[in-house]
Amino acid sequence: MGRDGGAAVSFRDVTVGRLLTRLAGTIPDREALVYSDRNLRWTFRELEAEARLIARGLIACGVERGDRVAVWATNVPEWIVLQFALAKIGAILVTVNTSLRAREIEYLLRQSETTTLFTIAGFKGVDYLAELREARANGVERLFFIGDACPPDAKPYSTLRTIAQVVPDSALDQREAEVGVDDVINMQYTSGTTGFPKGVMLSSRNIVNNGYWIGEGLGYTPADRLCLCVPLFHCFGCVLGVLAAYTHGACLCPLEFFEARGVLDVVDREKCTALYGVPTMFLAELEHPEFSRFDTASLRTGIMAGALCPEPLMRRVIDQMKMRELTIVYGLTETSPGLTQTPRDADLIERTQTVGRVMPEVEVRIVDPATGEDVSAGADGELWARGYVVMKGYYKMPDATAAAITKDGWLRSGDQASIDRDGRVRITGRIKDIIIRGGENIAPKEVEDVLRTHPSIADASVYAVASEFFGEEVAAALRLHPGAAVEPDEVQAFCRDRIAKFKIPRFVKVVGAFPLTASGKIQKFRLREAHEAELKTTPTH
Repeated sequence: MGRDGGAAVSFRDVTVGRLLTRLAGTIPDREALVYSDRNLRWTFRELEAEARLIARGLIACGVERGDRVAVWATNVPEWIVLQFALAKIGAILVTVNTSLRAREIEYLLRQSETTTLFTIAGFKGVDYLAELREARANGVERLFFIGDACPPDAKPYSTLRTIAQVVPDSALDQREAEVGVDDVINMQYTSGTTGFPKGVMLSSRNIVNNGYWIGEGLGYTPADRLCLCVPLFHCFGCVLGVLAAYTHGACLCPLEFFEARGVLDVVDREKCTALYGVPTMFLAELEHPEFSRFDTASLRTGIMAGALCPEPLMRRVIDQMKMRELTIVYGLTETSPGLTQTPRDADLIERTQTVGRVMPEVEVRIVDPATGEDVSAGADGELWARGYVVMKGYYKMPDATAAAITKDGWLRSGDQASIDRDGRVRITGRIKDIIIRGGENIAPKEVEDVLRTHPSIADASVYAVASEFFGEEVAAALRLHPGAAVEPDEVQAFCRDRIAKFKIPRFVKVVGAFPLTASGKIQKFRLREAHEAELKTTPTH
């Protein structure tokens, strides 16, 4: 039984599309999706009806099974409707980071072979339609606009509701019956060590079952209400958020984008029992000047991910926000994403110094990368994972897929980790060179490629420096052409129109030479060590 006396609900081993159908049949009148600022309140029956209507509209406009359909938008209601509508017709949802710029969106649309794109006007000062015009997205056959004042080169989203009338329900039922749990249903682009983002192909079995086990770990029932303020384009949003909630019949109360006061308002107004975020989000909520005005006593559980939580912050979240069952989750986009989770009753040490225990139905090994042999308990090695969570592969990148997944199904994480004798996992570093800033993955090579196009820069090396707020910040060491000079703010301005804001180097240093290995490779760890030592003795504000 659920905490409010209603029957518990849980689903797994179903397609994303049929998950919603099951919910509409089991708990039709339960609230499913609430945007209080829009006065939108849909039950599971109403959300299923809307998803079916949009699915019929997609069929009517020519979207076929297996087509890649990109959604470039904030957490608007249409995003969640499309997640289920596309799944019902067997199309593949391609998620798009809301911070991308023209060269990045052009690469994503071209590499994914996207044929249909849904977008909004823009976000945080970026005009999406202007970026798309610059991007030369030649393969996109259909462009739909979500919002008011639809531009002439796009069709309004509402068109789908109109043209849906020509497609009978039986045609949708037939299409949905053809979709299997192991078909690719979602593609998410993740930065890799090559600097070229890869399209991670995920199936319903991958993401529905991962959502199920995450929801089990959180103790979700239909009595729960999740304030979802992390982006839907991340697995954190669309899997740990939407699917963890919906595999257990919980209600979603999303925010279109993160804003600390807005989060507090939704938690208070909707009496949310769960809340997600990276550590910086929780800190922003706690330190908001109006924090004490809002009632967060309804909160019980949630997820903190993206970076380890400092103990003082964890104490504040538990004591001041009442989140006594807050959990830590670790994973990768390539593993759908969750691999480990702390128990709801974990002690402070486990929540702040580890990423919890390996989740059910997942195997994890800690391997010596040089030998491929397992290391002893407590020793560091590379974390490998196997099980239902492992992606189907990288889209149109067979060599990268083969490098990531062994012949016997182990996914090499690239993360350095250890597991103690009690099964607690610690992430101790990264074998891969990815920078994680506030939960966002940044490939240094992608930033370096942009910096090298500056007329004054001969070479660039991008690396991470530790940050109390973001976990890591982006830093760049630059070697200039003879006689050239450049100021840090000029370099940052140069990057601003070429890459997403979160990738722009926070620190820019000009160096005479890079520290090199005997084979001529740049020793980024030496750059980081020297820079962090300098930051300790030099005020940054």
